Amino acid sequence: MDTELLSALDYIQREKGIERAVIISAIEIALLSAARKRFGNNVDLQVTIAPNTGVIVVLKDSEEVQSASFGRIAAQTAKQIITQKIREAESEVLFENYQKRIGDITNGIVHRFERGNVIVDLGKAEGVLFHREMLPNEKFKQGERVHALILDVKKTNRVPQIILSRTNPGFVKRLFELEVPEIYEGIVEIKDIARLAGERTKVAVCSKEEKVDCVGACVGVRGSRIKNIVRELQSEKVDIVRWSEDIVEYVKAALSPAKILQTDINLEEKRIDIVVDPEYLSVAIGKHGQNVRLASKLLNWSINVCNRKQAGHEQRKNDLLELVVPQEKFQLSGIGDKIMQALITQGYNNLSALSEVSVEDLIKVKGVGKKRAEQIIAQVKETL
Repeated sequence: MDTELLSALDYIQREKGIERAVIISAIEIALLSAARKRFGNNVDLQVTIAPNTGVIVVLKDSEEVQSASFGRIAAQTAKQIITQKIREAESEVLFENYQKRIGDITNGIVHRFERGNVIVDLGKAEGVLFHREMLPNEKFKQGERVHALILDVKKTNRVPQIILSRTNPGFVKRLFELEVPEIYEGIVEIKDIARLAGERTKVAVCSKEEKVDCVGACVGVRGSRIKNIVRELQSEKVDIVRWSEDIVEYVKAALSPAKILQTDINLEEKRIDIVVDPEYLSVAIGKHGQNVRLASKLLNWSINVCNRKQAGHEQRKNDLLELVVPQEKFQLSGIGDKIMQALITQGYNNLSALSEVSVEDLIKVKGVGKKRAEQIIAQVKETL
């Protein structure tokens, strides 16, 4: 019995989390390579290790030889290959473990910065928080603890690359699961989430038990639960919406506190025309159209909003402020595809969304300078 080898096997399995069979296979391959260095490639060589005793058997042309006869160079080769195989196995274990955790929240320490991206120390692995996955104007300090969603895991030549996100809607969902026991236990369910990261998020919830108020459970006593979530999201506004199978009730909740006077539903086009009191028009639309755009995304319906005076006008259809789901594309002449995509990503997904925007707002969009912003605004005004 080779107690030294058995101890090494136990240590690697315990500390690295690598299966015993994988370790033994790596050592057998390494020893076989070392044996070929000593005896050449023209002989029949076999190497086996007994899992329970650790005894190594090397056969050359069916005759057993002593492993000590490999020589110093052969032993060094075996050591190098064993180290390499163990690293590969350890990397595979890490990859599989994090692959199972995609969609979960993890936390780590900010280790360093690379080209605007944040490298996070997760313990046995490193996470990458790309700039595009960070909240607007979010800044981190070295040594600071950060929470993020595990968005993806990619294999590299060394350890796996863990892709993190703080802008994905799934991050908000997981925060609610951690903060609201009723959601974690399945009593309250999150039905839909619409998010404009760093600005505003709408979360639609429903209760599976009549006695449990789904909205109250998410808000918490004196807003304690929602405050913790908002704090983690850097003061991003979060609206809790009571979900309903009735599309009219659902849209009323999604646009609250705006008072809806009238609705006209087109089931085929999945479009809702809504009339609100004039004093609630700006509330329903929201800053730069955020409120109604997020409501549209939440319901996956096109929502048109107008006030009572506009509704009575014979040119009502031309006066309606139409906002559609973000997937619908539009085009401005002279504006390239990259800038158009950047505008859509920031929530400016149609002409109506751009109708109230300022130059200062547009220059925050990637690729848009002052002259380009002025060009976009002028073109929108001409079109409308």
